[in-house]
Amino acid sequence: MNIYSRILGTGSYFPEKVLTNMELENLVDTSDEWIRTRTGIVERRIADHESNSILGAKAAEKAIEMAGVDKDSIDGIIVATFTGDTIMPATACRIQNHLGIKNNCFAFDIAAACTGFIYAMSVADSMIKNNLAQRIIVIGSERISVTVDWKDRNTCILFGDGAGAVVLGKSEEPGMRSFHINADGSAHNLLTLEALGSDFLSNRYKTTIEENLIKMKGNEVFKIAVRAMADATARAVESSGLKYEDVDFFIPHQANLRIIEAAARRINLTNDKVIITLDKFGNTSAATIPTALDIAVRDGRINKGNNIVAAAFGGGLTWGSMLFTF
Repeated sequence: MNIYSRILGTGSYFPEKVLTNMELENLVDTSDEWIRTRTGIVERRIADHESNSILGAKAAEKAIEMAGVDKDSIDGIIVATFTGDTIMPATACRIQNHLGIKNNCFAFDIAAACTGFIYAMSVADSMIKNNLAQRIIVIGSERISVTVDWKDRNTCILFGDGAGAVVLGKSEEPGMRSFHINADGSAHNLLTLEALGSDFLSNRYKTTIEENLIKMKGNEVFKIAVRAMADATARAVESSGLKYEDVDFFIPHQANLRIIEAAARRINLTNDKVIITLDKFGNTSAATIPTALDIAVRDGRINKGNNIVAAAFGGGLTWGSMLFTF
């Protein structure tokens, strides 16, 4: 008998505080029109007091509730994040504690920036197919606002905080159909967050945190991202055994509307088949795909049996895609 993994439930959580483009005009030299036309972002959420692990735990609770499973039946927690509460212990361990799961549950983090959720899903899928777990919570959770230089208009306009989660479980029916994960370390300097890494700590008396917050060479990243996202999206479909016309929805990483549109064109999808949350939540890195999935499931657009392709691109540089039947 073939072993498959399938998404049993989804969840998402965003902080209450909203930061609009109009409010950003008072912080940095930019405008609502400039941000909208170049990115598609209108507002984003900011976690003033909630930690990354709290965001992730609240999303996970909703996913467990939808899945209808006992939390103690969860074998593992994998968290995709680059903004963990601490370097050690893993944010996944903190989330395990918040959830009160104590029954032989493993927990670890994956750092692949905005592609992290797809990386994490590929690991969870492999573990289930190899009988290393029956059910795994996969979470994309980020608190990026604390890593942003609010004087840098190239980056501070882009990011928001939030978390999304799925319960992935063993199934007799096909769920996760194809994965592609890639990286190009030669371009590692195009999108960086050096603060709190060991290199930064070794020079902490010679520099400041402010000098080592998120930095991005936007034009160079954009050019690579357009091609990588489009290619990854096509590869996910072509290796899944399905045809382009079999794809019901596309969930792209929510970074830039122009990148999303280019990727959608590559697989001939109309706008009504593309899930967009960028305008309301901005770029939440590893959280964009699972939160968009949960929103579309809960508002009735995505239903059981729908075929969905997702693709992401992020610092590393990393990129990847997956196709699954919900």
